Amino acid sequence: MSNWLTELTGASKPIIGMAHLPALPGTPLYDAAGGMERVRDWVRRDLDALQTGGIHAVMFCNENDRPYRLDADMASVAAVADVVASLRGELSVPFGVNVLWDPKATLAVAAATGASFCREIFTGAFAGDFGLWVRSAGDAFRYRREIGAEHVRLLFNINAEFAAPLAPRPLPEVARSVLFSSSPDALCVSGPITSQAVEASGLAEVAAAVAGSGVPVLVNTGFKVGNAAELLTHADGAVVGSSLKVDGITWNPVDPVRVASLMAAVAAI
Repeated sequence: MSNWLTELTGASKPIIGMAHLPALPGTPLYDAAGGMERVRDWVRRDLDALQTGGIHAVMFCNENDRPYRLDADMASVAAVADVVASLRGELSVPFGVNVLWDPKATLAVAAATGASFCREIFTGAFAGDFGLWVRSAGDAFRYRREIGAEHVRLLFNINAEFAAPLAPRPLPEVARSVLFSSSPDALCVSGPITSQAVEASGLAEVAAAVAGSGVPVLVNTGFKVGNAAELLTHADGAVVGSSLKVDGITWNPVDPVRVASLMAAVAAI
């Protein structure tokens, strides 16, 4: 079924490839010797591998700013905006952004760089590796209006990685609730941590819960050649990062062979 994401990408089951930024200034893993030039060069190489392999869209993310914070540092926000702006002229596909784990920072960078979409935990209350994690969709939508970014589509990650909800409910119920109260542009369904796949049965339940709404349901973690056919039976597309990296390791560079293999599998499906 056609939706805004298929219209944006021209793909019936859009695949969004992650362009993970190396650690940025102010974070513990930042390579001060290499500086921002190394960061830009790294992302440029990954972007080329993703686009050459036939990816449908790209999402920039400060994945290596570990240990993660719930409020993005100003230096990280500035650095993400700098990298995206410096590479925007080399993009041949639509792009989005995600500044971990901060909805306002994500929206600000999306607005500043001309991103078509962004992903974050926009709503819910969780407890996990980062402590207590409380987000209000009302705040996100009001801030989007305040900065004039209504054109930026919001991809809601409805089950936080590295954490559990403080008031657990079945995920299909959460999906229906978010759809009713928040008007998300897409629902992202995750496994428990980065690179771990969501269960196909759970994905199917979420898809059934929001069927007919026109809101796409996306696989958010663990998507790869081996499970693409099964997961895309239920999902409208996927966000993929780790499985496209050298040896399937999140922190490695993007492997163009892995990108081409995945996109060939998706095309066959």
